Amino acid sequence: MKKILCLAMVSVAVLAGCNDSKPQTKKEIAVNDAVAITASYDSIDAQQLAEHVKVLASDEFGGRSPSSEGEKLTLEYLTKEFKALGFEPGNGDSYLQEVPLVSIEASPDMTLSIGGKEYQYGSDMVIGTSQIVEEIGIKDSPLVFVGYGVNAPEYNWNDYDGIDVKGKTVVILVNDPGYATKNPEQFTGEAMTYYGRWTYKYEEASRQGAAGAIIVHETAPASYGWNVVKNSWSGEQFGFQRDDLNKDRVKVEGWVNSDVAKELFAKAGLDFDVAKQEAAKGAYHVAMGDLTASVDVKNTINTSVSNNFIATLPGRTKADEHIIYTAHWDHLGTDKSLDGDQIYNGAVDNATGTAALIEVAEAFAKLPVRPERSITMLAVTAEEQGLLGSKFYAANPIIAPAKTVADINMDALDVVGRSVDVAVYGLGQSELDNFLEAAVKKQGRVISGDPRPAAGIYYRSDHFAFANVGIPALYAKSGKKPVDEATAKLRAELGPKLGKCYHGLCDEYNEQWDLSGAVEDMQAFFEVGYELSKENVWPKWSEKSEFKR
Repeated sequence: MKKILCLAMVSVAVLAGCNDSKPQTKKEIAVNDAVAITASYDSIDAQQLAEHVKVLASDEFGGRSPSSEGEKLTLEYLTKEFKALGFEPGNGDSYLQEVPLVSIEASPDMTLSIGGKEYQYGSDMVIGTSQIVEEIGIKDSPLVFVGYGVNAPEYNWNDYDGIDVKGKTVVILVNDPGYATKNPEQFTGEAMTYYGRWTYKYEEASRQGAAGAIIVHETAPASYGWNVVKNSWSGEQFGFQRDDLNKDRVKVEGWVNSDVAKELFAKAGLDFDVAKQEAAKGAYHVAMGDLTASVDVKNTINTSVSNNFIATLPGRTKADEHIIYTAHWDHLGTDKSLDGDQIYNGAVDNATGTAALIEVAEAFAKLPVRPERSITMLAVTAEEQGLLGSKFYAANPIIAPAKTVADINMDALDVVGRSVDVAVYGLGQSELDNFLEAAVKKQGRVISGDPRPAAGIYYRSDHFAFANVGIPALYAKSGKKPVDEATAKLRAELGPKLGKCYHGLCDEYNEQWDLSGAVEDMQAFFEVGYELSKENVWPKWSEKSEFKR
């Protein structure tokens, strides 16, 4: 109440000043500005956020799979909300940017045959293909262990050096060597680089001419359990429509669990743990005896068009310069092969981020004077399929990268109360950290580094596509230090459940959630964008950032 009374008193004083014929002083303008931003800042509301999440994560929206009825409902909802806020279509006269997709769904009726044993889909392995063909496979393809499957000249590391893998199936460890050794001089130590991502490993195996690529899943270095592999890489897998049908990719790509891997290494006369140790010492590969792999993949292929959603609040004096906020609207959809619950509602991931776009947009819309620069909200499609929507946008930008000041990404917001700290993924990458630090300092909070550096989070959400084209990108959320004992207790209760629900059927809205931390994060993101929108400043990459290149 005291805060509201103070604001009211300041507002009266400002209004009185407006009636005076004298020009306002710099101090009066500053007070007026403070009132405006405070009112907008305070408009970001937990209850409103919850209501948006409930709609987006409802069964009616069916898990928001790209090119589904759930997409149609999501885009209609976003259009309605942003129109009401006064945000204009961001793509000419349209709120949509078409993203041509192809879905490839491998039949689960397959087995992977190695060493006289048939390994089962889902429980032992998940295999598919990126090639856009109805049927493909490998037969008697020799297995070769290629360590981490990395070719990185800047780290003087090439696991493929001196070996021809054409026609062979490479077996690869997840993450990169620095994770295994924790040596800060090896790659980036425990913090994952892009070389540790599964996407890179398939890409490099393809460049090397391999027939197949199989990644060994281990929960710690992958940063997620086997259930995520099973749920995320089975069913429809989306990619871009391409004239070459992705014929440059390996024929088959997939995962085996660690128990299968240990069995295969033993059959090859190798010790899995010893091989891992050797692979972490330096570039490494070894043939896996006379083991060969065979598998037939039969696909159902559909082409479709999904959409990115883009809405803009034009700037007052520099409308061609934009601050972009991103979140992915999509999730995993519905799996009708399941008994009982079939819907991956995606409440945390990422109805929270999509709802946050609306809340932050509303805060900007409530400013009595528009910012000098434009504010653009971009909800992208097919993030769960490999950041496809943001990659497509980066390759086909509606706003030129040279006119994009920064990207602020919101993905899977905090739902378990307030934190003392704000975790910045990729801390030290750019000067955006300084803007965020100033914003959270006003909240009595501090910024901290990535709480899970080994997970490579900075390479796993939509800001990555912006960083790849040189646009400074910020990705942060509430940290791990609870603000009080009650919050610590809530986290102890809900934390394990939330972890198990990642990419699971149980990622649904929960009345036990405490969205106060999400509100603080959104308020900080709003302030960062507000400060960027009124200053003639272009945040720079740090000298050590790989994206500066």
